[in-house]
Amino acid sequence: MLTKKLPPLQSFLVQVSRRASHVARQQYDVIVVGGGHAGTEAAAAAARVGAQTLLVSQKIHTIGALSCNPSLGGVGKGQLVKEIDALDGVCGRAGDWAGIHFSILNRSKGPAVWGPRAQLDRQRYREFIQSELLSTPRLTVLEGSVEELLVTEPNPEEPGQHRVTGIRLANESHPISASSVILTTGTFLSGSLFMGQTTSPGGRIGDAPSSAGLSHTLRERLGLRTGRLRTGTPPRIVKDSVDLSLAQLHPPDSHSTPFSFLNTHTRCKPEEQLPCYLTYTTPGVERVVKESLHLNCHIQQDTKGPRYCPSIESRVLRFPGRSHRVWLEPEGMTSDLLYPQGLSMTMPPDVQLRLIREIPAMHRAEIHTPGYGVQYDFVCPTQLSPALQVKSTQGLFLAGQINGTTGYEEAAAQGLWAGVNAARWALSMPAVALSRTESYIGVLIDDLVSRGVTEPYRMFTSRAEFRTTLRPDNADLRLTLKGFEEVGCVSSFRYQKAVRVRDSLQDALAALQSLALSPSIWRKKMPDIPMSETKNNVPTGMDILQYNDVSFETMASAFPECLSPYMEFSQRLKIEAVYRPHSEQQRKEIERIQREENMSLPQDIDYLSLPVSLSQEVREILDRVRPSTLGAATRLQGITPAAVVHLLNYVRHTGQKERRPHRYRTDQREDEEPRARNTSLPR
Repeated sequence: MLTKKLPPLQSFLVQVSRRASHVARQQYDVIVVGGGHAGTEAAAAAARVGAQTLLVSQKIHTIGALSCNPSLGGVGKGQLVKEIDALDGVCGRAGDWAGIHFSILNRSKGPAVWGPRAQLDRQRYREFIQSELLSTPRLTVLEGSVEELLVTEPNPEEPGQHRVTGIRLANESHPISASSVILTTGTFLSGSLFMGQTTSPGGRIGDAPSSAGLSHTLRERLGLRTGRLRTGTPPRIVKDSVDLSLAQLHPPDSHSTPFSFLNTHTRCKPEEQLPCYLTYTTPGVERVVKESLHLNCHIQQDTKGPRYCPSIESRVLRFPGRSHRVWLEPEGMTSDLLYPQGLSMTMPPDVQLRLIREIPAMHRAEIHTPGYGVQYDFVCPTQLSPALQVKSTQGLFLAGQINGTTGYEEAAAQGLWAGVNAARWALSMPAVALSRTESYIGVLIDDLVSRGVTEPYRMFTSRAEFRTTLRPDNADLRLTLKGFEEVGCVSSFRYQKAVRVRDSLQDALAALQSLALSPSIWRKKMPDIPMSETKNNVPTGMDILQYNDVSFETMASAFPECLSPYMEFSQRLKIEAVYRPHSEQQRKEIERIQREENMSLPQDIDYLSLPVSLSQEVREILDRVRPSTLGAATRLQGITPAAVVHLLNYVRHTGQKERRPHRYRTDQREDEEPRARNTSLPR
């Protein structure tokens, strides 16, 4: 899968402009606004589902651009990339093509929380994404700026107060019609750039600001609640001006682990990959930050920034007297720039130069492009359904930073799922959802729509209750089959490969389980097994493979006749064996949660007058968020266990209203013990 020949960028631009010449006369099923990670995954997913899709981007040549750090994956984020790939998304294969430094983070811990990561070549990544979009059937790309979102009266047969019908481009009189519109505006929605005491409109340096009309439509016409968030990026450093001998060398892994389940290797061989370097801030850095605070209007404002990727100013002020890590990372195979991860800053350019030169490895460094900050609007995501559709507006979907998240991977995951559901809406197919029990994408979306955000949201493995089940290695088994059979976004080729892998793993696990031998025979066959001589049970191959010092390769050499056919799955089988006991325990807990998740709450419930004993605070929370399931309601801040029990009884009762048409009522107070038999409070 890594042998494809990419067309030159000029070919992409020519084909785009040819399509744009007749786009105004066409109607589309889905329009995607924005060509970042969310937008590209959304457009590709919608087209895969079968929708005629239009992707609109301000600049064609920035489609697929890595706006900040040229990297993909990491702890929590790598899990998202693997799941996106399992659903036939684009970014995982692009990462395998463009990666120039591959590593597994968190390797000292269990495989469930390993973080696949790659440093990327900016140009290669952008070229792969653009080539992929160009070759995607039913997908058209158009360069333009969206001036207005077209809205009309809703379909009375569907919930909602409005219905989207398309978009209008700036400087264009005619609209472009569509059944669904996906907004993936990133940091461009009423974006402002900050550098020192200078402010200018925009979402990324060098690009024009987005139209004010779009923000106005969301707030004034649709009545959506919005907020303001901020982020930033570090200066880019001229590589030849850095003394890398004064930094710690960090080479890539000796064996590169691809993101995509379709790939067995990466394009860039391990011996060809570039190293990264680690250095640290000094007291001089802290001094420059504190002396220049009066010159930095961005850091003085109270707009929430990313907690887990803060600016150097925020880190110094929050943790004074400490030394902070700075990673010096390459931007490409032939690039002469370094990306100083950990040095995001918004002070004036001359002060930025003073600061970086306080670090020994950069005492003579030169800045190619200064760092800057961005502030932008986001839509409070509790106004979305689990399909990422705006509850009040039929056919309108949001994905990426417009929902309050930060990071390429979080944006791409939302984009894929919004693209799937926007296409299904346009094609009159029912919406689909991913549970937090089956994927990190489900955790991400459920956190957003159920809990909302107060700061930019970043994925961590700790956010998933069932992370020993939601591992990077088994994302294909969890999602590819569902993506083909239920969702419709996975190709037949990928599906057939996943079926082969599933069947082979099942056969291999059965073969391991069938190896039931006495301890003495195991010790004879495998003398190095640290097995107690007092054991009197009959261990199976699965039991033996759980030992730390036992690999599948070792077992296959001892039992070649039954295990050698499965050598290509050796690492996956080892991981399956290690987590088998934990997975069985989690399966029971997952079944309990799924029963709650599957209990839908009608979207037309009038919580403010519901004839159930609920406090006014609980009623207002439920009315504002309008959770789609009982499980989602349990995770809302401020919802009491007693309130959940009353909701459970109400939903059960109204589900039997054909047999009991009288009005539901209860004399039980919210703070009393529930009287209904066989009802337990959720944990």
